[in-house]
Amino acid sequence: MGTEHSKGEERRSMVFLRKGPKLPAWEDALLAGREPKSLLKRGLRYVSLSLIMKGMTSTPDFLWGLHEVQKLNLSRNQLVVIPPSLGKLDRLVVLNLGGNCLRCLPKEIGLLRNLKVLFVNMNCLKEVPAELSLCRKLEVLSLSHNCISQLPLSFTDLTNLRKLNLSNNRFVQIPLCIFALRSLDFLHLGSNKLENIAESIQYLVNLQIFIVENNNIRSLPRSLCYLSTLELLNADYNAIQTLPDDLYLLRRLRRIAWNPMDKGLHIAHNPLSRPLPEVIEGGLDALFNYLRDKKEHN
Repeated sequence: MGTEHSKGEERRSMVFLRKGPKLPAWEDALLAGREPKSLLKRGLRYVSLSLIMKGMTSTPDFLWGLHEVQKLNLSRNQLVVIPPSLGKLDRLVVLNLGGNCLRCLPKEIGLLRNLKVLFVNMNCLKEVPAELSLCRKLEVLSLSHNCISQLPLSFTDLTNLRKLNLSNNRFVQIPLCIFALRSLDFLHLGSNKLENIAESIQYLVNLQIFIVENNNIRSLPRSLCYLSTLELLNADYNAIQTLPDDLYLLRRLRRIAWNPMDKGLHIAHNPLSRPLPEVIEGGLDALFNYLRDKKEHN
């Protein structure tokens, strides 16, 4: 009898616990330790904190006291605002804010002078603060899947930037400031509203991967052919009819590529004028020979 009574009390207490108010997702994470610092992971190179997919609609106040954190992942939540307190985390090297609902970034992001990698992809940004250009150590920047149509001219100061992803935005032309980023080796501008590529593309002398697929580009500029480091050129799904005669100068393009992950020349799904479609079926060497012969006879 006593045993049955104790079991009944246990069941009732369990029901009561289930009916109790739910803890906020980040507080639930804190239950793993006694204080916020217990959430930090100390690796060989960086002190990191991950609050990915915690259902957060705002950032917890304790976060801005963790001054030693160097890698911070707040991706895939429902954050609408990042407060100015972000600037207190001046040791940050990697910051991931991807997959939230951010409409802007605080200007205090410019205080993160050690920042090298920044992901703000898949948000609702319409603009980027000019203060981001104060992060002079920045090497990798992803702003893909937003609503951005221009960049601040101060971006010319990001001289260490090597990889820039601006895909799935609203750019009608490539921002002029990009042509000053001579360290770029990766530039993704796919799925925008580009109608042309400026001749200034030739200044990106270290560019290895250039993606402009799914735009409204009608032709490739001759200056593009002077980028001797180019290994992947993806111009699929555009309005290109002709190719520049000097395209054969891009000797690091090894093949006509069909798989999006492959290096080489991607030129499918364009209204290429004849005989280009037939020539391309013979491979890249056939295309280059055709363009070289065409140039010599002009």
